[in-house]
Amino acid sequence: MVRRIDVTGTDGVRLAAWEFADPPKERAEADSAPGVLLLHGLMGRASHWAPTARWLAERHRAVGLDQRGHGRSDKPADGPYTRDAYVADAEAAIEQLGLGPVTVVGHAMGALTGWQLAAKRPDLVRALVVCDMRASALGAASQREWSDWFDSWPLPFATLADVRKWFGEDDPWVERPNPSRGEFYAEVMAEREDGWRPVFSRRQMLRSRATWVFDAHWEELAQVQCPALVLRGLDGELGRAEAQEMVRVLPRGQYAEVADAGHLVHYDQPDGWRAAVEPFLEQLRAVP
Repeated sequence: MVRRIDVTGTDGVRLAAWEFADPPKERAEADSAPGVLLLHGLMGRASHWAPTARWLAERHRAVGLDQRGHGRSDKPADGPYTRDAYVADAEAAIEQLGLGPVTVVGHAMGALTGWQLAAKRPDLVRALVVCDMRASALGAASQREWSDWFDSWPLPFATLADVRKWFGEDDPWVERPNPSRGEFYAEVMAEREDGWRPVFSRRQMLRSRATWVFDAHWEELAQVQCPALVLRGLDGELGRAEAQEMVRVLPRGQYAEVADAGHLVHYDQPDGWRAAVEPFLEQLRAVP
């Protein structure tokens, strides 16, 4: 089953939330199932979480959110694409869907949104999974690199096979062939009259990224009072030293890593991802 639920975000932006598995059959069981909100990273979409949502649905009500500018949610030309807007959207989704107190599972930018929300609204966030997101500032050079990378995309792509090949093999940012990366980007493409193009605006993605790459986010991380799992792929963007410092800063932090995984941990190694996340969630079930 796939079910779309429309949510109204801040400034009236229409957001698409998704359930990718059947809810528990008994109403009482469904009402008591702990909520999980799945937040994708920059350029992602809720459907990237579909395999995760399906195994989560065995014991949880798992909902993926297309964040503003992404997936099937609104992409207002003038935004706002600020940190406050993303956090307020997640807050609105939890309240309108009746998920709280919720476990937020966030990848990259979605993880940052998760810990900023947990710091702002501890009543709404029961626990947090931070997947491959750095707390340190990335800086102006990183933003320039991303702008140049966007300019290098050979748009439009003639076929989805071309999308998979370029992002999985030919992209200069790919050190070795990575089919899962190709699949990840194929899922954020749509067919237009002239070929396949991203469902998002690259200009808006840069605007969104500019609201967090120049700043460090340690202060908000230290304000997260709930249990939090910091998870990284061994070949991802979050280094071990910084990840362990994030765990130290978090009042109730834990650490996990997934071998043979890059930044897209849940795509690169879905079994390793589940093996790292599921025990953390089981710990939460044991707490009254």
